[in-house]
Amino acid sequence: MNYFVKENNNTSYINKLFIRIKVKNNIIELPNDLDEVYSKLKNNKMSELYVKKIVNKLKKILKNSGIILSKKLKKNKSFIGILEKENIKIYDGKWLYGYILKEMMEYILSAKKEIKENTEVSFLVNFFDDVLVENIKMFAKEYKRVNIVTNHIEKLKKVEEDLYNENGIVITTSNNKRKSLANSKFIINIDFPNELINKYNICESAIIVNLEDRIKINKKRFNGIIINDYEIKFNNDNEIEDIYCKKEVFESNILKKDFFNNIRKEIQENKVKISEIYGNNGKIEI
Repeated sequence: MNYFVKENNNTSYINKLFIRIKVKNNIIELPNDLDEVYSKLKNNKMSELYVKKIVNKLKKILKNSGIILSKKLKKNKSFIGILEKENIKIYDGKWLYGYILKEMMEYILSAKKEIKENTEVSFLVNFFDDVLVENIKMFAKEYKRVNIVTNHIEKLKKVEEDLYNENGIVITTSNNKRKSLANSKFIINIDFPNELINKYNICESAIIVNLEDRIKINKKRFNGIIINDYEIKFNNDNEIEDIYCKKEVFESNILKKDFFNNIRKEIQENKVKISEIYGNNGKIEI
């Protein structure tokens, strides 16, 4: 069982020592002034002690379960830092991101009034796994052309052969920093860090779907879009409190070790769609 964690408006900081955590079903309520504690006592040992006590209580409740933090708690970087040090699983939508690239691109193409059969997509890849390979196969069957930009072209040989032999589909691979992305209007960055992606000549109006840590294109004339985050909608999502991100709730429900196609089937059965996208400066309107 996974837990929802939010602040309780009726439970306060009191005297920095008394801490009460409420648990009902799978909802955990923390004191409502966690932010205030850090802002007023930022370098105070009492503040650190207070938060560590909360985290220790959380660990006893959670055991091996993960948590979905409220939107407000997600903004408390100090609190999240301590949770991560204690190896508490926080659902953030990153795992799900790799499985809904199809929906992300459909959202973008719909907004841009583009047709996928006429669209070329470039993947930026350092390390290959089964999820990525299945995504490449899926895109190659539906889009005009799929380009793979990588330092490990030899690892794609088997994928190339399977696609061609089974479906007659050809994908292109390259690593030319001057030409590979110069005309790519739609780019999916799987794992190129900021330093590496800026070594390439990027199309000035490119839309970059970014699964890596936040990136920034240093090219002065770049006026494209970088998508770092997203929100979704799905069947029965109206039952979720607005204080939580729907993508994280859905991720917590389906995260497991399973075949790519089985996860994709669950996504389709739940009619998952992208509802919003976010860049470095917040929500993006295409």
